[in-house]
Amino acid sequence: MGLTYEDFLDLSYEPRDSDLVCRFRIDPADDQTMESAASRVASESSNGTWAALDTGEDFTDMGATAFAIDGDEIGVAYPPGLFEPGNMPQILSCIAGNIMGMKAVDTIRLLDCEWPREVVEGFTGPGFGSSVREEIFGVEDRPITATVPKPKVGLSTKRHAEVGYEAWIGGLDLLKDDENLTDQSFNPFADRLAESFDARDRAQEETGEVKSYLINVTADTQTMLERTDMVAEAGGEYVMVDVVTTGWGAVQTVRDRCEELGLAIHAHRAMHAAFDRLPHHGVSMRVLAQISRLVGVDQLHTGTAGLGKLANEDTVGINDWLRSDLYGMRDVLPVASGGLHPGLVPKLLEATGPNICVQAGGGVHGHPEGTEAGARALRAAVEAAVLDEPLEVRAQESPELGAALEKWGTETPR
Repeated sequence: MGLTYEDFLDLSYEPRDSDLVCRFRIDPADDQTMESAASRVASESSNGTWAALDTGEDFTDMGATAFAIDGDEIGVAYPPGLFEPGNMPQILSCIAGNIMGMKAVDTIRLLDCEWPREVVEGFTGPGFGSSVREEIFGVEDRPITATVPKPKVGLSTKRHAEVGYEAWIGGLDLLKDDENLTDQSFNPFADRLAESFDARDRAQEETGEVKSYLINVTADTQTMLERTDMVAEAGGEYVMVDVVTTGWGAVQTVRDRCEELGLAIHAHRAMHAAFDRLPHHGVSMRVLAQISRLVGVDQLHTGTAGLGKLANEDTVGINDWLRSDLYGMRDVLPVASGGLHPGLVPKLLEATGPNICVQAGGGVHGHPEGTEAGARALRAAVEAAVLDEPLEVRAQESPELGAALEKWGTETPR
């Protein structure tokens, strides 16, 4: 059997239910047509190469098929036998590996994937998903709320815990480390863990509400496992992982440990824009979200539907996919964060619905009266928005919300 690029293009092919179907946007190089470029994408991402091959008889055909060309988009179908079950790094080495640097295309972007049962069943998926709202916090009718101490690095351990306490007693559910706070000398991990959970316990006792802490365990895999054990021993409910920078295989390992300990995973997407910001190259946030669900995170930052400070693609569509049926796999709770403040909450929930986590950093701590007042303002805004009550009306009984509206209005920050 001989293999050439042409063997990987078949526009009459109908993908099987078992195929992993990927859609790409490509811009062929000057010396390539759409057809020739599509065939090279399918070849390089499966079992082809630039030279014609005589494969002989002792060969299992695991070739991908470029089956569709629609304008600047192509569809490629991959047989499930190409992939090692449950190995996300290997899958990505196929569908988003060498092809990202091929000379046959000037740009290439992985837009979307349709995951077949045969591939999905190799992954554990989330342990909790959006059920964290009810199972951890006992709420069903409103978003859960979170904040990150600001400045996000540089605070002492004592001050970090104090900020958490102020946010918790002000009505927020979660304190969260930001992506670049792990175990630095100004705020060591072990000390922060102990002091923050002590503050959490005091806030729970005073408010009668469940509070939790998203502490960042991101590091090498072995250290992440050790830190995850420490969180469980301290009585935590979550760990936070920078899923893109730490790598998907490491996330899968942490997910297995969290299954043993009964912990949820909050996924920060730091570095995602290195893959998804340019519209014609890289990997879309939609696909990164799909990967996150498969490897088992419970909460994932997905943007603010255009209301915050960070650029993002289709937040609403991504959130819908995270909640969609996927052969019985649990869903993922979307987290809206990045430039939010109380005045933006009604528009946010109108776009996303209430089954989310609303996170505000500067929009809490930048309140004229401080963190506790900022927390009260955010909680009031969330409760009003769920009831479709105008913020101005709720502000009549929440002076903290009134002060937030006076400072920020309903405008998006830059």
